[in-house]
This record gives sequence, C-alpha cells and structure tokens, in this order.
Amino acid sequence: MRLKTKLVLAITGMVVAIVATLSSIYISQLIRQRSDEAYQNAQFITLEIFNSAREALENDLSNSRLDLSQPAIFNDAVEESLQTDAGLSSLVQSVIGYSPTVYDIAITDAGGKAIIHTDPGVVGHIVSRREDLDELRSAGFWNQLRAVYGEPKVYEVRLPMERNGVQFATIRVGISTVFLKSTLQPKLNRAVILALTSILLALIVAALLSNLALRPLERISRRLDEMAAAVATTQMSAVVPAPTRGKDEYGAVNTKIEYIGQQMKDVKEVFSAMKENLDQIMSNLQDGVMLFSREDRVVMASASMDRFLHKDRSELMGHRIDEVFAGRPMLGEPILAAFHEHRPIAAIEVHADPPSPGGESPRVQLSLDFIEENGERIGAILTLRDAESVHRIEDELELSRRLAAVGRLTSGVAHEVKNPINAIVVHLELLRQKAKEQDPDVRRHMDVIGSEIRRLDRVVQTLVDFTRPMELRLVDNDLARVLEDIVALATPDAEKHGVHIIRHISPDPLPVKIDADLVKQAVLNIMINGMQAMAKGGNLTISAHRDDGEALVEITDQGGGIPPEIREKIFNLYFTTKSGGSGIGLPMTYRVLQLHNGSLDFDSKVGEGTTFYLRFPLAERNSRETWAEAARSAPGGRLD
Repeated sequence: MRLKTKLVLAITGMVVAIVATLSSIYISQLIRQRSDEAYQNAQFITLEIFNSAREALENDLSNSRLDLSQPAIFNDAVEESLQTDAGLSSLVQSVIGYSPTVYDIAITDAGGKAIIHTDPGVVGHIVSRREDLDELRSAGFWNQLRAVYGEPKVYEVRLPMERNGVQFATIRVGISTVFLKSTLQPKLNRAVILALTSILLALIVAALLSNLALRPLERISRRLDEMAAAVATTQMSAVVPAPTRGKDEYGAVNTKIEYIGQQMKDVKEVFSAMKENLDQIMSNLQDGVMLFSREDRVVMASASMDRFLHKDRSELMGHRIDEVFAGRPMLGEPILAAFHEHRPIAAIEVHADPPSPGGESPRVQLSLDFIEENGERIGAILTLRDAESVHRIEDELELSRRLAAVGRLTSGVAHEVKNPINAIVVHLELLRQKAKEQDPDVRRHMDVIGSEIRRLDRVVQTLVDFTRPMELRLVDNDLARVLEDIVALATPDAEKHGVHIIRHISPDPLPVKIDADLVKQAVLNIMINGMQAMAKGGNLTISAHRDDGEALVEITDQGGGIPPEIREKIFNLYFTTKSGGSGIGLPMTYRVLQLHNGSLDFDSKVGEGTTFYLRFPLAERNSRETWAEAARSAPGGRLD
C-alpha cells in the first residue's frame, strides 16, 4: 500500500472517529432534550386533567345527598361524576388530538381499573402498570437509544388523586417511543447528512494534504543520499552502497536513514563513552575547569566552578564569557582581556571577587589556553585553582620532605650516640664501686653525671622511637566511639587544669579504618597541648562529623593562640615553646595522620585560641592500596 493511500485512510479514519464521537454526543443530547420535553408536556397534561377532574368532583359531590363516608358509595359517585363530565371528556380527547407524543390517557381507581380511557373498550378493565417516563430520562445514552429505536414501548407519567390523605384515583398519561422517534427523525436525518458530507470533505482534504506532505520526500531522499556519501567519505569508505527501496516513499527514506544511522553508530558510541567519562572527570575535579566554544559560550564546566563563581554549573552552560564574569571585575578583567586579545595565560595568581560585599578576596591561580585547528580558534579552556590550597599542599610536601630528612639523620645519630652512652653508664658504675670511700663532693658530681647521662639516654631513646618504622594495625572502627574513649582518658587531667571538655560528636557512626592506639595518642597530644595552653582554665571543645566523604575532628582551646612568627615551625621536630617540652608531640601527630592518609591543619588567633583540624578518610572510600601508598609515602612508614 502506498504511503499516500495510508495518509488518506488515516486522516479519513480520524475524521470518521471525530464525526462519530460528535454525532453520538449530539444524538445523546437530542434524545435527552426530547425526553425532557415529552416528560414536561405529560406533566402539564396530567395537571390540566387533575384540575378539570377536581372541579367536576367538587361540583357533583358537593350537591350529592349520598353518604360519601362509605368507600364503595364514594367510589361509585366518583366514577359516575368523571364519566359523565363533558368538560373532562372533551379535554382528554383534545389532548390526544394535538399532542404529538401522547399515546393514551387514563384515570384509574385505587385498584387500577380504568374509569376514563381514550380507548372506550378499556373502560372498566384493569390497566397494566407501565414504566415511568422519568426512568428513560435518567438512563444512559445507549439505553435511551435502544428504547427509542428498539422495540416500540409505552412509558407513562402518573399523578395520584387523594382525599383526606387516601389515594382514590390516578391520572396516567402514556408516551410512546414511536412518537418520540418521529419527532427526532428530521434532526437525525440532518445530522447524518452533515456527517457524510464531513467524511467526503475529509477524503478530499486528505488527498490534497498527502500530495503536499509527500512532495518534499523526493528532495529529502536526495539530501539523505548526499549525507550518506559525506559520512562514507568521513569514514574513508570507498563505496557507498545504494539503499534498498521500500514499498512506498517512506520505506525508501527510512532505509536511507537506517543506512546513515548504521554508519554513525560507532561514532555515537565513542562519543557517548567519551562524554560520560568526561562528565565524571569534571564532577570529581577539584579545580574549576570551563570549556568554551568558538562563539565563546560555555559548553562544559566542572562542579568545582561554584566555589570560584558562586554559581551552579548548570547556570553557566550556554552563556558567553562576558556574561559569566559580569559583575566580577577582579577575576574577569584579565580573562576578558586575554579573550579579546587572543592571548593565552600561563599560571598566574590573581585576587578573586569576594563572595559577599566586604568579604575577603581569595587568591586564585588561573590559566587560559586556546584550542586551534588549521590556525583557526575553535574553543578555549579556562582553569581556576585555589592558590591557597596549592601553597598549602606545597608546604605539606616540603614539611614531609624535611621530616623525612630529619628522620633519616636523627636515626643515624641516635644509634651512634646510644652505644657511647651505654659504655659511659657501665664505666660510671664501675668507678662508683672502686671509689667506695670517695669524697662527698666527688659522689655528688658522679650523681650529677649519672643523672645527665640518663636524661641524655631518654632523649636518644625518644629519637630512636620516633624514627623507628611504625607497624599500623588497621581495624574497622567507629571514630565517634574512639573519641569518646579519648575524652574519658583526658577528663581527669583536664579537671586538674581547670579545663572543661565540651563534646559535639556526631551521634551517627563515623566508620574509619585506623590504628586506634596511634590515633588515641595523636589526639591526646593535641588535647594535652590545648589544656596546657589554658593556664587559667577554660573550655576545650572537641567535635566530629562527616565532611565531604571524610571524618573531620576539630579540637578548639581558649588559650593565647599561636604567634604568627612560629606557626610554620610547630610541626618541626624538637621545636617547643614549653619548658620541659620535647618538641615531638605535634610532629608525631602529623606523622600518624599521614600514615592514615589523612591531614592535619590548624587555625589560630592570638588572644582567642587555636583550632586543630584532623581529617580521616571514611572507611567506604578506603582500599588496601590507598593505605599501602600512605604508609610508603611517610618517613619510614610500613604497612603489614
């Protein structure tokens, strides 16, 4: 079957469905309207007959000398009065004559026997009860249609006549469906003619529309041939096979489209895989990256861009470069100038616009590269990086390098000094035994020498312990519970210093894989430093919660803070500002965090206090390879 024929049949079928639906609605409304008119007309007739019968009964019975209290006498009087009243008889006959839908009229007594009937042969006989016309009015469309156009049937409208609350007669007006049908037929004939005319017009319009719609198919077919040849040329195909013709115009075009789709399938799969991988990379990038088209519009942006531009990346897509940096002169000026001059930007540091008026301007490291093809610019890529994070990472790398160098140096020195110290201790004891009756001053000097040698031995032993490789015993733990244990250990010492420990530890589990003993020692080092910093007492606050896939522990004291000139030295081995301090606590804590693939940072304000930030990777993001790499990167680290 040709496509043109299919279109004609489809359009015609749609028009037929619409016409049938509208015709059904029209017929339904028409039948309901005629039923309502017939019902109202019948009610009016029953009221007229009721008034006429009541008037006749009042005139005849009021002058009667009969004992009307007797039911039989009263019924006979009513029957005689109604049958002999000329006005009532004339009214009944005239209604039958002028009403187009009334089939018959009857007045029956309480037992259903006809007192008056338009058919004289029925008078005196029982009249069977028929369905009420109101039931036809409330019936559904199909029931109404079946009643009107099905087997002829008579419905009736009834009105009771009562005396002292007791019914003695009923006025019954019959309505025939044959008469209803005769009143509906002219309008139904017009509806059928209109429907047939509409269908005929639909056939003509469908034929015209199909010709207009199919006329461009030939041009489309030629264009598809050109596209197929272009795709084959791009894929370096030597021959473009001719597509098989279908049974109609659409089949031919569809075959060519399938051919082009088959040729582009591999390209689409590769593109989809690349796009998915690129979206995943852009979502996980810590740096802000934006890719621009040749029209300088954003076509791709990493999720981190909202940290620099304070906009979600979905709000940046499709906007021009000047719209992206509108209202951001500090960051946008060098970038817009570089775009205007077509000048790449190497990694430079600039001040970014503050997130709010009067806020601090963060430093950003930016770079800009243009993508060119055959000497023509086809796009650009802009990279924004947090300069402070870069410097912090560089400082941490430098600190790690220095700690590793110090560790290697102190390890050798400690072992070299340990042996002479042991020899000195042995010979000092021998000297004491030989000089049993020495002078008290000599004994005092020997005691001083022994005491200092033992102190030196403890220092050397501390060096050995610090440089000895740590064996991590990594076990799945709830960091919140570990911190509760640490607080319980530190509370007695805190009370001695007049320090009150405030806990804000997450009630939800913080699953981590750690060496609990090492972590306890690391956290205790910081808590003890905080207690010692508050000579007059105060509050030591420890909090823990999830933060971007990590467990973040914050320890805040109310001490005097760390002076700016020594902040870069606090993680140096043996650096201390406390009398009697070893200078090993914070370097040891830093090393423990490194071995756990975490980080240690702090923020301090002179006169207000210091906050240390300890970050541990959550267990669901860890792997054995991650732990092994963390241990290997630490000085002397080892993971068993």
